[in-house]
Amino acid sequence: MEFLSSLVGNNSIIVSAVILILAYIFIATEKIPKVTIALIGAAATMFLGLVSVNKTLADGTLDPHYFVNFIDFNVIFLLVAMMIIVNISTETGVFNWIANELLRFTKGHPVSVLVVLALFTAIVSAFLDNVTTVILIMPVTFYIAEKLEINPAPYLITEILASNIGGTATLIGDPPNIIIGSAAGFSFMDFLNELTGIVAVILLLVVLVMFLFFRKQLKATPEKMAEIANLDNSKTIKDKAGMIRSICVLALVILGFVTHDMTHIPASLSAMAGASFLLLFENPKNIIKDVEWNTIFFFIGLFVIIGGLEASGGIALMAKWLLSVTHGSESATAMVILWGSGILSGIIDNIPYTVTMAPMIANIQSVMGAEYAHPLWWCLSLGACLGGNLTIIGAAANVIVSESAAARKHPITFMQFLLYGFVTVLISLTASTVYIYFRFLVH
Repeated sequence: MEFLSSLVGNNSIIVSAVILILAYIFIATEKIPKVTIALIGAAATMFLGLVSVNKTLADGTLDPHYFVNFIDFNVIFLLVAMMIIVNISTETGVFNWIANELLRFTKGHPVSVLVVLALFTAIVSAFLDNVTTVILIMPVTFYIAEKLEINPAPYLITEILASNIGGTATLIGDPPNIIIGSAAGFSFMDFLNELTGIVAVILLLVVLVMFLFFRKQLKATPEKMAEIANLDNSKTIKDKAGMIRSICVLALVILGFVTHDMTHIPASLSAMAGASFLLLFENPKNIIKDVEWNTIFFFIGLFVIIGGLEASGGIALMAKWLLSVTHGSESATAMVILWGSGILSGIIDNIPYTVTMAPMIANIQSVMGAEYAHPLWWCLSLGACLGGNLTIIGAAANVIVSESAAARKHPITFMQFLLYGFVTVLISLTASTVYIYFRFLVH
């Protein structure tokens, strides 16, 4: 055991890097559940002594390498709380009711339906997680396609793209933003101020391009359109009192996020307060079992694995390497992070990627200063979130939609999606490059 401790101690950067790379490989191959890989990696990190399992050192002082120190509980509690609020709100039927009302507004015109579904998906994804959003919108989409007697694929592909774009706009829209917000100390309003404008531009460009791609498929008879225009939405709300309560709590929680700069109440605390209040009216056992615990423990495992690399000095080494490659140029570093994040996040899961990159940018910030690092955080956010559109496996929402479409006998193949995904990511990263350059890099 002493030999193993000595070997690991002398080669801690290599050992921690090997654990991280192996975790990435197994996560990418999807042969074993991601949460299992993350927890095995975390256990190995602790067992090998890369992080400490004891809270204090021999002299009684706190151990800075204690594994719990590397778990970002602001991220964990914000995720759990928002999942509880969304689960309770969804059960009332409020989101389906809103979607149906919007569709009635389109009068059943296939092109109008495409635009409305894209905008609705993007806006909802800015406040709910992408997976929940696509799960909400898919039944409505299949119903419309069936009534209009057209292939649902154009709508589903556009919804995938819109969900990943919309999720980029806010602190709570996509898990990478939650990680970045906590690591960089950015508030809900910081994200709204810096990203919402460029995200809106990207969304409009992508919807326009999708219309050009799909316009020949978006045709229906007047009779079929009339069926959508006359949708019966009177029985969609299942619990009126619960709906009112959920909407009020969700509005107050978002208000808490918005006023953070004045109140200094952490986003995780606002969300936990809202979730706790809603649980007073529910059976907690029924609600809490629907929380995506796999995702939560996936995060915890990843935080510990990255903690091992950070404690060994590997993160600092990565930061030093990046600065040497770009010769310390802020513009070059920003572009490498933006485009590198965009491409890599289309191939590997953007959550472990962001968990790895956040400490690296924090290290760059400690060396080069907050002003130098400020645009790098926004490059990471735009790249990691928007890059998920590149492939059908680029984000969890993509996979869920493609599996549902295949089950309905309307499969979306990897290569079919790649065409639309590549064009979308190219538009997204090009627009982001222009925005980042003129917003932050021109002095």
